[in-house]
Amino acid sequence: MRKYDLEDCMTRAYSRPYSPDTRPIVGITTNHEGTDATLRDTYYQQIAAAGGTPLLIPPIEDPDVVASTLDSIDALLLSGGGDINPLWTGEEPRQGLGHINGARDLPELMATRMAFNRQMPILGICRGMQTMATALGGQVQQDMGRQDSLCKHSQDADREVATHSVTLEAHSVLHTLYNDTRICVNSFHHQAVATPGPHMRVTARAADGVAEAMEGLYGKPLLGVQWHPEWLGDDGIHVFRWLVQEARLYKDTKRFHRRNTTLDSHCDTPMFFPQGIDFSRRDPHILYDMHKMREGMVDAVTMVAYVPQPECGVTFAEVAPFPTDSPKAYADLILDMTDTLVADNSSLLARARTAADITANKRDGKKSLLTGIENGLALEHDIANVEHFAKRGITYITLCHNGDNNICDSARRTHNTHGGVSQFGAQVIAEMNRLGLIVDLSHAGESSFYDALELSRTPIVCSHSCCKALCDVPRNITDDQLRALARHGGVCQITLYNGFLRTDGMATIDDAMRHLLHAIDTAGIDHVGIGSDFDGDGGIPGLADASELCNITRQLLRKRFSEEDIAKIWGGNWLRVMSEVQAHAQRT
Repeated sequence: MRKYDLEDCMTRAYSRPYSPDTRPIVGITTNHEGTDATLRDTYYQQIAAAGGTPLLIPPIEDPDVVASTLDSIDALLLSGGGDINPLWTGEEPRQGLGHINGARDLPELMATRMAFNRQMPILGICRGMQTMATALGGQVQQDMGRQDSLCKHSQDADREVATHSVTLEAHSVLHTLYNDTRICVNSFHHQAVATPGPHMRVTARAADGVAEAMEGLYGKPLLGVQWHPEWLGDDGIHVFRWLVQEARLYKDTKRFHRRNTTLDSHCDTPMFFPQGIDFSRRDPHILYDMHKMREGMVDAVTMVAYVPQPECGVTFAEVAPFPTDSPKAYADLILDMTDTLVADNSSLLARARTAADITANKRDGKKSLLTGIENGLALEHDIANVEHFAKRGITYITLCHNGDNNICDSARRTHNTHGGVSQFGAQVIAEMNRLGLIVDLSHAGESSFYDALELSRTPIVCSHSCCKALCDVPRNITDDQLRALARHGGVCQITLYNGFLRTDGMATIDDAMRHLLHAIDTAGIDHVGIGSDFDGDGGIPGLADASELCNITRQLLRKRFSEEDIAKIWGGNWLRVMSEVQAHAQRT
């Protein structure tokens, strides 16, 4: 019998040992009936039993409310209910379509898409699974009432009764959770997912082939089930434990990014600035913008002025994206556009030149843009131009690109012009040391790398390279180079370009992690980082744009890396080198 004594209840509550808040918050979408937002109690009871804190989300169409709600939770549970309006996927309603709950569709579709963009764990149950498919590019089967079906999907039994079986795909999330290939479930619905879309795959089917579950590709924490595990007690709690576990990991990922500075050392997004992109919106034409930086929890990125290298016998004017025969003028144009971009978005963005700048910008709620020059061809064989670009606020110069230039030999399209770094290149390196610019040897040939290592009085970097031991292409660096880089205090930033991660098919986040872990094992935790090369051919499934970069953190946390070590990878090592290079310049 309940004891109606609040003070006694509070005494018992406070008698528990104090512990920090470790229960992740799981937002649960509610149904809408008349003027009421409603939810079966089994949903939030299962979340609580699984170790989460449930929070009910009413269906409100305001995008700001949806975004603010997602800011407050660690996972999203899309509950069951009425049918999805087929117009959302461009279909007309068919004869067997059931009750459409128009108040729910748009809020839940927006929440699903926004949560997906944030890499937030999502569990969809029945209608929720269909919502996931609709929001993420799939299709819904409006009516499953086929006379020849081997399975009845809308049961008359009590909700707690398992009424048909489903077959689980081997190595799927559900197969792991249940440790079985066949389980019995309850089912009362007449809609289903026809196709899951490009971001998910079907991992369970009923006897008649109907999709009974789907999960995210490339390790994304997405799971949809057609049945109702909230009614199945201990037999259903497995999926809720999965969601709470993923929510806890996502919560830890957010905590890491709040407490630490994250920096991506290389992207080529400025190439797209002249095409009229809008950095303040989620622009589909570029892999970096304000929305994607926020979703991926990235604090700072170095945007380079990429200067193409003409082949022998070809003029720069023939390869320049804009009418000019001057590499310097072209680099200046890109830097001008970057400065304009920052000025136009000054409430959201700020330029940075030092580690202190980035810290201050983060404290002010702004993302930091650093700049660099990719290809010393921009110097036009004039040593004074090193100082010219230094005064423009760049932080590094990549000595060459694909093809030898007058500074050094390249790793690709090389003619061994200098046998490494040229005499002019030696002057450039000395001047960069004097002015506090980082010497970047990505794209450089191996002889150029070792020459620069010997010539430079400050640590050198490879701003976007991978490991040759795992992918034998000219642009990658050997284990000996990794160790030499480490001995001289430098860093290698693993890049996300398919062709540098593997040559035998499509690379994914798993390949990027393989290269990152190899570099750590070879060079040490103090000498690695991330340089995405987004908008310069970088981008792979699982790390397709800036919004997905927090997936690296998630993977590292899952592999039990410490916060200190993850912080080194996520910019700490790069900022140490940058600070050392700048301090050297102040002493000389």
